Amino acid sequence: MIYLDYFEKVKKASRSMSKMDSALSETILVALSKAIVSSTDEILKANALDLARMDETDPRYDRLKLTKDRLEAIAADCISVSKLAAPVGEVLESKALPNGLQLQKKRVALGVIGVIYEARPNVTIDVFALCLRSGNACVLKGGSDAVSSNTILTKIVRDVLVAAGVDSDIIQLLPPEREAATALMTAYGYVDVLIPRGSQGLINNVRENSKIPVIETGAGIVHTYFDESGDLAYGKAIILNAKTRRVSVCNALDCLVIHQNRLTDLAALVLPMADKEVEILADEKAYTHLQNAYPAHLLKKATSADFGTEFLAMRMSIKTVASADEAIEHIYNFSSKHSEAIIAEDEQVIEKYLNEVDAAAVYVNTSTAFTDGAQFGLGAEIGISTQKLHARGPMALKELTSYKWIVKGNGQIRA
Repeated sequence: MIYLDYFEKVKKASRSMSKMDSALSETILVALSKAIVSSTDEILKANALDLARMDETDPRYDRLKLTKDRLEAIAADCISVSKLAAPVGEVLESKALPNGLQLQKKRVALGVIGVIYEARPNVTIDVFALCLRSGNACVLKGGSDAVSSNTILTKIVRDVLVAAGVDSDIIQLLPPEREAATALMTAYGYVDVLIPRGSQGLINNVRENSKIPVIETGAGIVHTYFDESGDLAYGKAIILNAKTRRVSVCNALDCLVIHQNRLTDLAALVLPMADKEVEILADEKAYTHLQNAYPAHLLKKATSADFGTEFLAMRMSIKTVASADEAIEHIYNFSSKHSEAIIAEDEQVIEKYLNEVDAAAVYVNTSTAFTDGAQFGLGAEIGISTQKLHARGPMALKELTSYKWIVKGNGQIRA
């Protein structure tokens, strides 16, 4: 295997992580934050090379793009992570057995974490920061679209590690070709867990072909249900924010589900999005109410393919329902179990929605844009898990650990 050297180095280096104390990882992250800011010009030049190869209309363009403000935010996330308690070593449970054995359930690092991701250079830093603070090494496989950005960011990380006297092989960036992804998916014995971040196609490919345990950070097909009891002022602000704040991210709104008794308010709910050039794909009932109220060039009739789609663009579908039960059924059929929201004042409807909607994050009267590790007070995230085993929702420090049992005795033997 031509990539074996990467895996051998990161596995060997990962053993040194058990010797790293909390103070050292904090120092490294603070130094990395400063290095990112001081290297802004160099990073942006590399990012410009990547951007020049991508069509600006591509939904991934915004994810690929780095700016001075975004780099400052990435640097700030490093500081945030550095201030969080390092989870490794935490005692989760402690008890004494009748035979005198003393048991402790103690948090430990996963080991070597592999991440396959597309045009998201911020992931390079987010993954490293979280892995370092949680005692893990990492091996990264970014897409060819972001190769220049990922390369310079990894170099900055490795330079900071060398300056701190730490083995820089605790982070490995694989070459951008697809064969490297295949190698990573089959690096059993070297990589302990694999996390894909990107399109549904990427996630499906990793899940179907990986020989390593996978934690899915799924695509976000996101709904907001505006109930018969919904507050119009809440609805206008929440829907606009959830759809238009940043359309290329997985927590952006894809489908507005509206109670038929509130169709008279539909135009008022969505009209603010016309200024953002949001294209609406409306079912028959919604289309009728918007036909003379929403710009004609932005209004189309929805097809069946417009439901269950992650648009990643200024585009949104609308589904009309006769009840909260019908709304929940629609979401059940089309949700990716990422983030779902309800706008309502009826407490019984709210509780019904919270109890029956199956998603990693379920919101009441607020925007789904908050599904984010930093927004949840986790410092940063390695992804939003949409599965139910091990972790769900924003995955931060604690989600990057497992545990082991420590058993102490004084000569006991089992009969």
